[in-house]
Amino acid sequence: MAGYHLLMILSAVDFRVSAEEDKVIRDYLVHEFPFRVNLDKQMEVISNLRPDEWEQHFRKALEDFYDDATEEERNSLLQFAINLSKADDVITKEENHYLNLLFEHWGID
Repeated sequence: MAGYHLLMILSAVDFRVSAEEDKVIRDYLVHEFPFRVNLDKQMEVISNLRPDEWEQHFRKALEDFYDDATEEERNSLLQFAINLSKADDVITKEENHYLNLLFEHWGID
């Protein structure tokens, strides 16, 4: 679930979610959760965050994901995050900041 939180916050930081970004998140869910999962509680948590709480929540989710994931899973999520940021053909300053948090925290060059 931490990966879902990371992608959802990343999609929201520019205050617009495009259909292309939504598709990337759906692809991630299909890739990571081949069985049906109920995301209502997760979406409620994310939706109740104020923009000034996003970074703290993002940092917590990236730590949780790192602790529970293999290197392959981290690299896969990172690729989804990059694809998500590029989905609308514009990587905003905010999206770049959050991507950099992933790279820095996970020690990826």
